[in-house]
Amino acid sequence: MKAKTVLPAVAMTAVSMVLTLAVVVMWLGTAVPWLVALVVGLGIDGGWLATLAYERRLAAQGDHSPVVTGVGWFFGLVATGVLVAHALTAEDSAGAWLAVAWLPIAAKALWLVHGLWERTALTPAALGAIRGVQQEARDEAAVARARLRADAATEETRLAAVTEAGASVARVQARTARTLSRAWSTLETARDGEDTGRALTSVTTRVTPGVTPCWELPVWGPTEPVPALEAGPQFTDEALDALVDEIRHSETPALSYREMAARFRAAGHAASEVRLRAAWKRVVA
Repeated sequence: MKAKTVLPAVAMTAVSMVLTLAVVVMWLGTAVPWLVALVVGLGIDGGWLATLAYERRLAAQGDHSPVVTGVGWFFGLVATGVLVAHALTAEDSAGAWLAVAWLPIAAKALWLVHGLWERTALTPAALGAIRGVQQEARDEAAVARARLRADAATEETRLAAVTEAGASVARVQARTARTLSRAWSTLETARDGEDTGRALTSVTTRVTPGVTPCWELPVWGPTEPVPALEAGPQFTDEALDALVDEIRHSETPALSYREMAARFRAAGHAASEVRLRAAWKRVVA
């Protein structure tokens, strides 16, 4: 991964240094001895290379120097200026020379990109952990979307069922209302019809004079009145409490409520369950 950024920067730097040296020798060689032009070209390239090497050393140590970076950009701008000036003064192929004048600046930009990559580079383990976290987040998002779609489908089905049931209930209620309306209409017609009163007095008491009275059911054979059943004697609260207490303590240990109630009924006594339980609570208390 490191080669993807450092190799283009190294190649661009080498091309720009060779191009700068060649331009300086060809351009200044006509005005000064070629050795002087060669020294000038090597000085520009050497200064650029020295600042670049020192800047890379600081980057390897995790440090950064704005001064060194500024000096490196100065040498890059000088090299670019030399190339631009040569292109503008060249009599032939001025456009071609001007087209390659940006190479020093491009080389510095590539080294800047490589430095940014180094400062943000991560180990394979960290990258694997990040990919795992991202995959887990994608899985959770997919599950949440599936759950939401399932809930939406379920809710849609439920609403459809409820709507259908409501429509069925409404139809039944409408039919019932129509049936009741017809029944009430029939009753109203019968009540307002002629001789309705005469028909009603045949089974009820007389409502108008001159109408046949209500008829009695025939009685077959002699009848004797049946005497009403006489209710058993009622205990007062004090007598009931005394009787409950006597039955409760008839054995040792004292009887439970269920046993006492059974013996109370077996002895022929009568009392409601509410009164008997109330007497039990008063005696036990």
